[in-house]
Amino acid sequence: MTVAAKRISAIIACYKDEQAIPIMAERLRATFEKLAVDYEIIFVNDGSPDETQDVLERLAAGDRHIKAITHSRNFGSQNAFTSGMKLATGDACVLLDGDLQDPPELIEPFHAKWLEGYDVVYGVRIKREMPWLWEFGYKGFYRLFQSMANIRVPLDAGDFSLIDRKVMNALNQLPERDRFVRGLRAWVGFRQTGVPYVRPERMFGRSTNSLLANLRWAKKGIFSFSQVPLEMISLGALAVSFLAVLGIVAQVIGRILHPEIPQGFATIIVTSLFLGAINLLSLSFIAEYVGKMFDEVKQRPQFVVAKLLNFDDANSGTRGESEKPQSR
Repeated sequence: MTVAAKRISAIIACYKDEQAIPIMAERLRATFEKLAVDYEIIFVNDGSPDETQDVLERLAAGDRHIKAITHSRNFGSQNAFTSGMKLATGDACVLLDGDLQDPPELIEPFHAKWLEGYDVVYGVRIKREMPWLWEFGYKGFYRLFQSMANIRVPLDAGDFSLIDRKVMNALNQLPERDRFVRGLRAWVGFRQTGVPYVRPERMFGRSTNSLLANLRWAKKGIFSFSQVPLEMISLGALAVSFLAVLGIVAQVIGRILHPEIPQGFATIIVTSLFLGAINLLSLSFIAEYVGKMFDEVKQRPQFVVAKLLNFDDANSGTRGESEKPQSR
C-alpha cells in the first residue's frame, strides 16, 4: 500500500471541551495535510452538558472530513473511544482526549513509526505540566500497575496512541464491557513502541479528574488486569495463621512462667480488631471482582448512540444504539 493510499481516523473523546474542539479540528487538519494522508476526524460527544453538540454540528456542516457520534449520556472516555473505533474506516486510528492535552502534532512521529512497521505507537508522558504531587501520584500508579499486571504494560503511556487496523479489529472483537483501553491495547499484543512527549496543561477549563476519580481509575486498571489482590488474601491468611501460632505459643509460655498474672484481655481485643480488618479488606477485594463479573454478565451495551453526523448509512450500525440514529 502506498503512503498516499493510507487513511487515518482520529477519534476524540469529548466531555466539556466545547472551546477546545475547533482548535483540535484545525490542528488535526494541518497535521494530516502535512502528512499527505486521507483522513477522517471523529468527535465522540460523550454526553457533554455544555455546547459541544452545537459546535460539532457547525463543524460537520462545513467539512465532510469531520464526523460526530453523540452518546445518549456520559458512558466514559473508554467507551467513547470504543464507539469511535467501531465506526472508524481508516487503516489506523489515533485516540486523543478532547482537551488538547494530547498534542495532535505528535501524530507525525506516530505515523513515521507506523510506516516502519509498528502496529501500535503510544505516547509516553515523560513529564506532565502539573503540580509535582499529582505527577508523583501518576508515575507511582503506572509503576504499581506494571508490577501487578499479568501482562507487560508500558510505563506512563495513556490512551493517546496510533493503532493499526488489525489491532483495532482485535479490540473491537473483545466482548469486555468494563474497558480499560490502554490495558486492552497491551493485552492484544502485536508490535508496539512509544514516543516520548511532555503532556501540557489543559488549555480550557478545569480537569474533570478529581482525586476520587483518579483512585477509581487506578482501581479499574489493577482489578481488570491483575489477580494479585486475590493472591494477597491467600498470603495474608498464611501470615495471620503464622501470627496466631506464635500468639498461642506466647500465651502458653506466659501462663507457665507467670500463672499469677491475668493475661489475655488486651490480646483478645487487638486480635479481634486485626482479624476484623483483614476480613473486611479481603471481602473488599472479592467484592471488586464480583462487581466486575456482575457488569459483564448483564451483557448491557457499552454505549448508546443518539445521533451521527456525516456518517454514511452503511456505517450507521453502531453496536449499542437503542434506535436508528440520525445521520447527515
